[in-house]
Amino acid sequence: MRYSLNVPNFGELQDPRVVADLARTAEQAGWDALFVWDHVLHVRREEREIADPWVLLTAAALATERIRLGAMVTPVARRRPAKLAKELTTLDRLTGGRMVCGAGLGAPLEDEFARFGDPSDPRVVAAALDEGLDALALLWSGEAVSYRGEHVTLDDVRLLPPPVQRPRIPVWVAGRWPNKPPMRRAARWDGVIPLLPGTEEGRLPDVADVRDLVAYVSARRAEAGVAERPFDVVIGGTTPASPAAAEQVATFGAAGATWWDERMPFDERLDRVGPILRRAEYGPPRA
Repeated sequence: MRYSLNVPNFGELQDPRVVADLARTAEQAGWDALFVWDHVLHVRREEREIADPWVLLTAAALATERIRLGAMVTPVARRRPAKLAKELTTLDRLTGGRMVCGAGLGAPLEDEFARFGDPSDPRVVAAALDEGLDALALLWSGEAVSYRGEHVTLDDVRLLPPPVQRPRIPVWVAGRWPNKPPMRRAARWDGVIPLLPGTEEGRLPDVADVRDLVAYVSARRAEAGVAERPFDVVIGGTTPASPAAAEQVATFGAAGATWWDERMPFDERLDRVGPILRRAEYGPPRA
């Protein structure tokens, strides 16, 4: 089991200095990773102050030496693959190979896509996500590559330098379980970030749901002939404030999870970031 913090890119956490302080504190306390959300509006009617995730991650990178970093998750379909590939490559080189690419459709589609004139049909967004991920993998190769899809075109392009991590930066794909299409997508890559029942409300998921998810994704990876490659299962929730928390979280390791993702609340309490920094200071809930 490894343990990460996952925080919004809005509220007080839109300040790169706050995120840098949080990242430094988390590393010193023994956490394994820090992830930030990737939103441009989140929910339009709430008019949040929102920062660019890559600037926040740069601040976190410069404040740390060990922990892994990334966005959880980037809506690849609303980003140009070459720009996203460069941003992640630059950060991977800055951190000495500590980046993770968390990817998904993104939500809410109406506010994050349609308001900017981008297609918001989930099927169209999913197709663009698949093409974008394929393009990222090609662009990170360091070789001259070409690709022609419905949404993405690469015409004999070579992006240098390549990332530190080879053959590429790990890709974790998010999706809502038990929906099968996003899980099949995740099985092609390096990890899955499932939205399990209860996790969006901060509750711990049921261990049986985790086992079912791991079994399904493992079967798809075996069918694709990639079962032997490293693969991370990221389980999210808010650790209960009780002595049994470490033991409860550790059950996910037995169910096949490799990462614990502690999501931070994003309601009005974000206006007081002190509790979040203190939680990082106490360290992860290791058994």
